[in-house]
Parts: sequence; structure tokens; C-alpha cells
Amino acid sequence: MQPKIKSKFKITRALWRPSSLFVAALLVVGLAASQPAKAQPATSPAAKLPPAVAVPGFWDPKRRQEKPVLQPTTVIRFLTETNYPPFDYAGPDGNPIGFNVDLARLICDELKVACTVQMRRFDTLVDALAENRGDAAIASMVATPDNRRKVEFTDPYYRSPARFVARNDSPIKGVLPERLEGKKIAAVAGSAHEAYLKAFFTEAEVKPYPTIAAATEALRNGEVDLLFGDGIQLAFWLNGSDSSGCCAFRGGPFLESRYFGEGIGIAVKRGNQTLRQALNWALYRLWETGRFTDLWLRYFPINPF
Repeated sequence: MQPKIKSKFKITRALWRPSSLFVAALLVVGLAASQPAKAQPATSPAAKLPPAVAVPGFWDPKRRQEKPVLQPTTVIRFLTETNYPPFDYAGPDGNPIGFNVDLARLICDELKVACTVQMRRFDTLVDALAENRGDAAIASMVATPDNRRKVEFTDPYYRSPARFVARNDSPIKGVLPERLEGKKIAAVAGSAHEAYLKAFFTEAEVKPYPTIAAATEALRNGEVDLLFGDGIQLAFWLNGSDSSGCCAFRGGPFLESRYFGEGIGIAVKRGNQTLRQALNWALYRLWETGRFTDLWLRYFPINPF
């Protein structure tokens, strides 16, 4: 098995991995958000929020299903990765923390079962499921066709959208292809974001940079008019000190699955439909009651959507 699961555009399983420029900020956010989530009233969470902080929901609000029976299951053994902040990583005491870890515990609380979370190297997770060393992997694993041949996935619980970023003083408001003719747009070389720009923004001048750090610096310095990249990564940059408050999102989000993936799901062993359906039910309930929204907003203070 390859150490990282990639798409043809060199995008890792969660569509990005933070560079050293972002890790410190991610750790601070993750530690602050690692407290147990509070339940919210049972109303549509998105309806209560202004558009600027609307939380994505990947569940059909019209869908209703009965709570699945997990008996004789009394514990769900979740597996997660060792070092992928803020989604999963070791806390000061060595125990796993992060968005995925908190979500796993909320799922177990919703299903009224016990929960364990074990950290393992990402490249060992699929084999661990196959060998019954865990029941479910919640580790920002992309539901690619190749992965679906090895494991089964729940419905997506998040996706990583592509977003444009501009300097605050930029006159650019709309980001339609016809409005960006001749504009210089930074993107990471070899990424899905560069490929998307070249396919759909053909009149713009795409400027590839070797790293996201180089691309953000080019935007800050005025070398380019816009930056196009991973929305989650850029949200942390915008919220951190490295951006110096220079910039903001423009337009979007862009979610074309051919370029930016089908979404992130929880993986279970092939054939384990009972657990997969139970996890789907719990994820929907967490979104419906607002608990997912509460968790999302604490980890993503600048919403990538």
C-alpha cells in the first residue's frame, strides 16, 4: 500500500497536508477546540447562521431513517492517524485529539455505545480494518474509486473546497472566467487547483509556485492578483498571523469532484453494512441537531465554505 493515497493531481487523501508554515497555528486551534461539544436545539443548523459562517451539510434533510440496531456491539473501535493536525494528532498527554477524534466520540455518544480511538500510521489503516484490529477509520480518507475497492465509506462528513483569495484592497469581486481575463492567479504547481484553472479560466495567466507558502507570499507581495487553492488550508492562513490580515476569500466555493475529490468519509471493512449505516445515521443526527455545526465552527473560525 502506498504511504499516502493520492489522486491523479497529486492531492493527498484529505486534499492537503499543512506545511510547516501552518502547523503551529493548526495545533493552537486544535487544542482550543478539543473540549467536548455542546448539543444545539434540534433545528436546521444552516438556517440559523448568516451566509458568512454557513456550515456545509452533506445530508438530505428530507431523509428519515430509523435508528439502526448495533447489538450485540457495545463498543466501536475507531482508528485515526498519528499526525494530521487539526484533524487527528497526539495531545500533550499523548492521547489522540482533533476534529476527527471529537467527531468519533460524538458519534458514539449519539449511538449510545462506548468508544475507543487508536492512532496508527495512515498507511496501515486499511489493513488494520481488514484484519479486524479496528472497526472504523476516521482519518480524513478520500473516498476514491481505488479506496472503495478496499473499504466501504459512510456519506461524506466534509469536503475540502477550492477557493480564490484576493488582497483586501483588490477591486476583484466576482471570479467568473470572463471577469478574470489577463489576471495573474497563483496556484501550487502540479496541483488539482492549477489543473482546474487551466481547464476553465483559460484567459487568466496561471502562475505556478512550488509550495503553498510561496504562493501566499506572492499574493501578499502583489506579484499576483489572486490565489486559488485548498479552502481549508487557506482558511487557517487567513486566520493566522502569517497573513497579517492582508486578504480574504473571493467567490466560490468550488467543489467539482473530478478535481477536488468526492469527499471525506469514515471507512469500514467491506461488507460491514450494519456499522456503515449506523455511522451514517449518527452523522445525520449530529448535523440535524446542530452538534456537528458546533464542532465545525470551533475548529474552523474562518469557514472555508
